[in-house]
Amino acid sequence: MNEHDSERLAGLLVNEGLAPAESEAEADVVIFNTCTIRENADLKLYSALGHLKAVKAARPTMQIAVGGCMAQHERGRIIERADWVDVVFGTHNLHDAPSLLRRARTEGPIVDVDDAPDPVVSRDMAPALTAVRELPWAAWMTIQTGCDNSCSYCIVPDVRGGEISRPFADLVTEATALAAAGVTEITVLGQNVNSYGRDLTKRRPLFADLLRALGDVEGIERIRFTSPHPKDLRPETIAAIAETASVCPQLHLPLQSGSNRVLTAMRRGYSAERYLERLASARAAITDLAVTTDLIVGYPGETEEDFEATLAVVAEAQYDSAFTFIFSPRDGTRAARMVEDFVPEEVIKDRFERLKNVLDRSALRAHASREGRLEEVLLEGPSRRSDQRWSGRTRQGKLVHVDTDEQLRAGSLVEVYVDHGAPYHLMGHVTRVIRPPRHKVRIALRVS
Repeated sequence: MNEHDSERLAGLLVNEGLAPAESEAEADVVIFNTCTIRENADLKLYSALGHLKAVKAARPTMQIAVGGCMAQHERGRIIERADWVDVVFGTHNLHDAPSLLRRARTEGPIVDVDDAPDPVVSRDMAPALTAVRELPWAAWMTIQTGCDNSCSYCIVPDVRGGEISRPFADLVTEATALAAAGVTEITVLGQNVNSYGRDLTKRRPLFADLLRALGDVEGIERIRFTSPHPKDLRPETIAAIAETASVCPQLHLPLQSGSNRVLTAMRRGYSAERYLERLASARAAITDLAVTTDLIVGYPGETEEDFEATLAVVAEAQYDSAFTFIFSPRDGTRAARMVEDFVPEEVIKDRFERLKNVLDRSALRAHASREGRLEEVLLEGPSRRSDQRWSGRTRQGKLVHVDTDEQLRAGSLVEVYVDHGAPYHLMGHVTRVIRPPRHKVRIALRVS
């Protein structure tokens, strides 16, 4: 979601006549689009701002802006700590960034953070903005902003507000326009995509219907989504994934903990047993499904018994990969107030390594099972280390490295024979090109 917001911010600035700078030192405008999920994001921001203080002192016309979740949460405290910042804006008024920068040139530092989203702007934001995408053949598509859940460790509902769904027809229209521009893969974004449309219908979510409708858009070959909430993974959503050819067999299903006691404290709304039942239903219905997850180690009060329960569930779930996090207290959340129950750092470190070992074994087993198979891979580009090694993604989202002497093109769809499976990637070689890139390429012309 933050990456897509950054693309939208870049699009706004390009529409203002700006162009990407080669470096921060050369930039006229530098925007930090921040996250506040974990504490080290705050530390990174102030470190980066400190680095730019001397740069701005040498070039007073440079403008520095801070936006995103941390700006929504911290507000005026950012300028109090870094008075060389020109503009602070929040998650609900990202679209105001260019006008705020213009005002700051004459008015001085500005803090403009809306307390709540404007439903009209939230529902209409994406089509109105021309995002500057990193990959011309792949696009993020926001279907929903905000979150109605109340997980005890999460600050997102406070900084992004409640759920607001974009109109169904607008999303199909946007996907059609992206396909016309040569985009072949879209990733649907929402804090809880499973509940998309519940605020529109006032009765039931529309996510399964949306997946099927997007699957009918000609030219869109791959559809991914993130993130669903386990408590809201409904049978019709599983059926839509299984029955819609362009929806990739990939499911990111955040577990967070395998202990029912901890899950209750986290206010997650499901038990470990219920989670595994829904995971089993998805695997039974969706052929060759890859499953990933999120896990938090060291939630306040987590005992060794709780952690052992997590290891047991993780071992049973057999994930293809996982994002693992050490609990990070965020001001304003219920969990941050549980100071007396914080788990010692050395205990967390030990548990983190033990969890990693279990996850790595599952990932290696999953990837080794793909050796000798032919995979459909969408090429993303050459490796930073070698022009003879290219990387891409399978339909399951697995990273594949291929060694080749052929002249390959980013955005091509190729068939790859998998030679080797490692815990975090696959290795193979290209057997044939299925199709060349479909995206449009801009060529700079020099007129003399």
